[in-house]
Amino acid sequence: MRRRLVLLGAGIISSTLSISQVKKQFSVEDNAEVRVVDLNFKVNSGRCYIKQGESKELLNVYSDQDYDSYGHSFEKNITGKNCEINLDLEDSRSESLGQSISYRMFGRSEEEKDKTWKVYLTDNKAYNLNLDYGVGEAHINLGGLSINNLKVHTGSADVNIGYKEDQSNMIAMDTFYVKVDLGSVNVEKLNHSKAKHVVADIGFGNLMLDFTDKTEVSSTIKGSVGAGNLMIFVPKEGTPVKVKIKDSWLCRVKLSKSFSKIGDNTYVNKEFSEDAENVLNFDLDVSMGSIVFKERN
Repeated sequence: MRRRLVLLGAGIISSTLSISQVKKQFSVEDNAEVRVVDLNFKVNSGRCYIKQGESKELLNVYSDQDYDSYGHSFEKNITGKNCEINLDLEDSRSESLGQSISYRMFGRSEEEKDKTWKVYLTDNKAYNLNLDYGVGEAHINLGGLSINNLKVHTGSADVNIGYKEDQSNMIAMDTFYVKVDLGSVNVEKLNHSKAKHVVADIGFGNLMLDFTDKTEVSSTIKGSVGAGNLMIFVPKEGTPVKVKIKDSWLCRVKLSKSFSKIGDNTYVNKEFSEDAENVLNFDLDVSMGSIVFKERN
């Protein structure tokens, strides 16, 4: 009996180690001629992590999955100083709207939860990122990277975007775009993106935008909310803010007490003036959902 128990214990340990083992799946080598990388990345399910890597390779993707156990397409094209990378994981399984609703209501299977994808980018190239998530969760740490443009779309995945250790974008970003269908997206320290334009498109999901760190550039934030929820955090002082909202009788809009009305559906905080620099200029539209502004120190 003791021998059987020992063998069973060894089997459990071996199984745990094999599940947690992460192997390199895809890689794109460095190219001295390339200056900008256009990465189109789509993943249907699992946990996905994106962050700065330690190598100079343009892309490294690791997973605990066997290479032949999931559908995928992978291609790389270099034209002049641009490298376009298209990576679609599990492209053989398209997710319908009904599946998205089912995942939000009843959760995902254990198999889908256990999938892990780790994506590493280099800090010596500029990127245009186009990221598409189906179900599961995603954690995107952009600290220390050079991002020209960022586009994130979630079907019903929960996505966290931020700049860890207060490492700002190494270059000025043109557009930070987020589209939320049924999932949720939390963006921490958005000021560190140095984005000139922020675009938010919310269907039935939830989006949180945090602007409470120091603002280095003026930003125009355009948002459209269907039946979802948009939560925006702005600093109590030091940052001028102007808000214009087109609403309806079916929606809910709540502004901080420090905002005052200066025109038709137009509000400003006490830091705002017409000649102010580093202004956060919001142009928002809501149908049936909610928009809430809160202040943080």
